[in-house]
Amino acid sequence: MRRSADLRNEIADDPTWWRNAIFYQVYVRSFADSDADGVGDLEGIRGRLGYLELLGVDALWLTPFFRSPMADHGYDVVDPRDVDPLYGDLASFDRLLADAHAHGMRVTIDLVSDHTSDQHEWFQAALRAAPGDRERARYVFRDGRGPGGDLPPNDWSSMVGGPAWTRVADGQWYLHLVAPGQPDLNWAHPDVWADLERTLRFWLDRGVDGFRVDVAHGMAREVGRPEAASGLLVAEATPVTPDEVDPRFDVDGAREIHRRVREVLDEYPGRVATGEIRAGDDELLLRSAHDGPHLGFDFRLLATAFDADAVRETIERSLASAAGAPPTWTLSNHDVGRHVSRYGGGALGTQRARAMALVELALPGVIYLYNGEELGLPDVAVADWARQDPIFRSTGGARPGRDGARVPLPWEGETAPYGFTTGVSTWLPMPGDWGRLTAEAQLEDPDSMLSLYRQAIELRRTHPAFAGDEVEWYGAPPGCFAFRRKGGGLICALNTSGGPVPLPPGDVLLASGPLEGEHLPPDTAVWLV
Repeated sequence: MRRSADLRNEIADDPTWWRNAIFYQVYVRSFADSDADGVGDLEGIRGRLGYLELLGVDALWLTPFFRSPMADHGYDVVDPRDVDPLYGDLASFDRLLADAHAHGMRVTIDLVSDHTSDQHEWFQAALRAAPGDRERARYVFRDGRGPGGDLPPNDWSSMVGGPAWTRVADGQWYLHLVAPGQPDLNWAHPDVWADLERTLRFWLDRGVDGFRVDVAHGMAREVGRPEAASGLLVAEATPVTPDEVDPRFDVDGAREIHRRVREVLDEYPGRVATGEIRAGDDELLLRSAHDGPHLGFDFRLLATAFDADAVRETIERSLASAAGAPPTWTLSNHDVGRHVSRYGGGALGTQRARAMALVELALPGVIYLYNGEELGLPDVAVADWARQDPIFRSTGGARPGRDGARVPLPWEGETAPYGFTTGVSTWLPMPGDWGRLTAEAQLEDPDSMLSLYRQAIELRRTHPAFAGDEVEWYGAPPGCFAFRRKGGGLICALNTSGGPVPLPPGDVLLASGPLEGEHLPPDTAVWLV
């Protein structure tokens, strides 16, 4: 199932390779550790490229590995053009990039452009500067409200809990829609764009294949707007609906920045930008693809319950929103609970996760997998003493945060740390019962989650039934749906009802679980041709 040299060359020569690609998100801290310190790193990823090639993915998306005090595990950046020593150095990144390309995989990286670390030289200069000075204008500083300016400029809250404003010694307040250690940049300041362009060209010239633009929807905002009734779209075990539009984001103001990013990438054929656009406005996704990021993250499928009618509605809306650009699909990422747990946990959650994997991989467009989902990993009940997510700290433990979905991956063996590290501990503790979930164990099991993903990805890449960019729906019993890929003919059926239903006509190509003769059992999906 390894891809051939011819296929590698075909991918390399196609400037629109990303239109039907499968991206694999590597949460760098949790993927693989090469130096025994219990934290994943770039050499660890490089050492597991053979596994990723065997899985069959087309591209990697690396979470931030830049210089950072790690208050938010790399999303608080001090230097966006250097590698933090915790993860390696520029030479180790270059080796990873070269080896990934040799294995036929592209490499995209996170672009943290909405904010910096409070340890960034710009913010330290802002703290030393007087109100109104140029150094302070790179960020969003405002006078407070009320007598003596003792109240924040408005009532916004942050994504991780608590107010979105912090007061400095001279009485002004600065905005941080994440944690206080991540002050928001002011995109009206020319230095901010100039620095981002320098960062883009630094990595593009180094050979990266694109970027995932973090908080792309938040690059511009109007401080005078009121707080959203439901709060900012945050990452928790149960995702909020992406249809809730947060008025704190001036999406139209961000479009000019998106255009400028796109102009830079257009100078480098074959490179791609994916915008993290968490908004309920379908028009945003429609507009963005024309002159902004090539792709926009669509979180609707991730936020949809395991219900055939709800999933069908989500698919129809997402396809309509794409409007010529490739739709994007994802079931999990580092900001939400893993979908095995969201779908009920245990055997039931695993069965449903298998079914939704086939639904997702049957759809036209771009797929984003989160590391460990191909192993069927659930959320982990991390002890309070071990939790590190700013959400947990900022809310005094009222919200558990995202650590449960970020526990290191199990590779081999029967006991922790399962080959993740040669050290004795890991940055988040690993469960004692994951021996059956290791990549090694699942590679030997034809019925495992990993084997299902490998088969499905191989079929998606090679079988002619997956051609075409449109789907058409069949009539189906209550609690079920069936669609066909127009152009290729693949049929995908999902049963979320309480009992078995007749299979659609066709020859079975792959099923997420055992079939019952000519019937599709509950919590199961099937591909037919």
